[in-house]
Amino acid sequence: MALADATAWPHLSLEECEALLCAPGQRFEMDTIAIRGVPTRVWKNAPPNLRALVELSRTHGERLACVLEEERVSFEAQYRAIVALAEALRERGVGKGDRVATVMRNLPEWTVGFFAITSLGAIAVPLNAWWTGQELEYGLRDSGAKLLIADAQRWDRIAPFRDALPDLEHVIVTRGDGPETLESIIGRPNAWAALPGRGLPDVAVAADDDATIFYTSGTTGAPKGALGTHRNLVTNILSGGYNSTRAFLRRGETPPEPEPKVFLTVIPLFHVTACSATLMGAMAAGHTLCFMRKWDAVEAMRIIERERVNVTGGVPTIAWQLLEHPDRANYDLSSLESIAYGGAPSAPELVRRIHEEFGALPGNGWGMTETMATVTGHGAEDYLHRPDSAGPPVPVADLEIRAEDGVTVLPPNTVGELWARGPMIVRGYWNKAEATAQTFIDGWVRTGDLARLDDEGFLFIVDRAKDIIIRGGENIYSIEVENALYEHPAVTDAALIGIPHKTLGEEPAAVVHLAPGEQASEQDLQDWVRARLAPFKVPVRIVFVEETLPRNANGKILKRELKALFA
Repeated sequence: MALADATAWPHLSLEECEALLCAPGQRFEMDTIAIRGVPTRVWKNAPPNLRALVELSRTHGERLACVLEEERVSFEAQYRAIVALAEALRERGVGKGDRVATVMRNLPEWTVGFFAITSLGAIAVPLNAWWTGQELEYGLRDSGAKLLIADAQRWDRIAPFRDALPDLEHVIVTRGDGPETLESIIGRPNAWAALPGRGLPDVAVAADDDATIFYTSGTTGAPKGALGTHRNLVTNILSGGYNSTRAFLRRGETPPEPEPKVFLTVIPLFHVTACSATLMGAMAAGHTLCFMRKWDAVEAMRIIERERVNVTGGVPTIAWQLLEHPDRANYDLSSLESIAYGGAPSAPELVRRIHEEFGALPGNGWGMTETMATVTGHGAEDYLHRPDSAGPPVPVADLEIRAEDGVTVLPPNTVGELWARGPMIVRGYWNKAEATAQTFIDGWVRTGDLARLDDEGFLFIVDRAKDIIIRGGENIYSIEVENALYEHPAVTDAALIGIPHKTLGEEPAAVVHLAPGEQASEQDLQDWVRARLAPFKVPVRIVFVEETLPRNANGKILKRELKALFA
């Protein structure tokens, strides 16, 4: 059946949608290839690598690639800056396989740095801009970064640790002073259009070459670097497009031709949600990304009105704050077509209110750093009807629910551990062979999420087997905060749990037992953690108990019993 005949079926099943959209000759046609020896379905029409994506982005010409306050950068100007920086990196000895770290807030330079690095076949290491200097030093040292591109605020944090980083040969700082400034190499964003119009340096890059190391906190307390490939990232372009297109078919409409949109991007680009799921599609389709210096609901509404933003979101927090702001009626938000998010639990009420009060379609999905973002997609009426689901997997992905033995595949509507497979799964963890072997098995990733699949294949995340709290899209692994608390001389027992929060999903809270004769206040311990970890990891509440914490026969703290202390 031709795609134009889609309206003949008012209620297409997932299988019927896939048959139409993935048929030979269609945009979402699939192929099967071997990736690391495992036969894997891939999008046949995905760009072959990030170099090809950069070249594709140039075809959008003078359309705006990004906007930050008074800085407005076209795709042509962005391309010229990428080329100029790639040439400069190569002059400084950066080559294929070298690690180059970036750490900055969302700036036009972020995109330029990322694609300059990966276009050379080097490995981009986007570090969390919220990390402390000590955490950033760990990421630089663990990755063996040869060169760092940082904004001035982050360089101030890292500079005291410079002597502990013998692999770091060059530092380039933007928007401030440093050993070398980015402005001296490529100029300021509004001047990029005047750079020479040369092409990218000639480097051979394959689809399954390494491209990125995104750090995700681990249950051992030390962050692990997820080693991603060019194919992992470009897969998101068509996965996101497929999810949008399927939403039209599911409600009996013929999908329109893709057209550029305007996004308000408030999720940090060092997250795969923003980098992989948003930026990759923007480069391919010519979407404009509007950045903010920091999240502020009123400023967000000003930008939505001024730039006629079509899409925003990222985490449920953003949607809640826009919905409930008392000044919302003062701004024209009618351009909004979609508010999509992932990375944190969302309430069914939020799904309904986005649709009713904004007239926009809600969207959600499931992915993780180890899957380079998108594995499932959930939108429009499907989301309204199943607001507690994360949607079905994209056609190139497989999901299974397995028993504790990691082998037995459980039937529909049975809760077990979620396993995922597809071309978006990263190669493993950087320099952590044991953790890689435990998590990545024959093309599958063990997610640690407890979930179920319904009879139609829609995914429902039930709980997290890993000891993790997700605060507004930011992962907080309990062991990391607990270790910081244990370092305090007064603390002899500690546990971190997540307590519900309407807009953030959940927040970290701690239960602490002090050593006999020792004293410490809630503020004392919060300040202690804040001095060692990023601010979002600091417990918002700390409850002190007289006895040591309850444990099971294996000595594991019974955290569910502790949640009653915060009721």
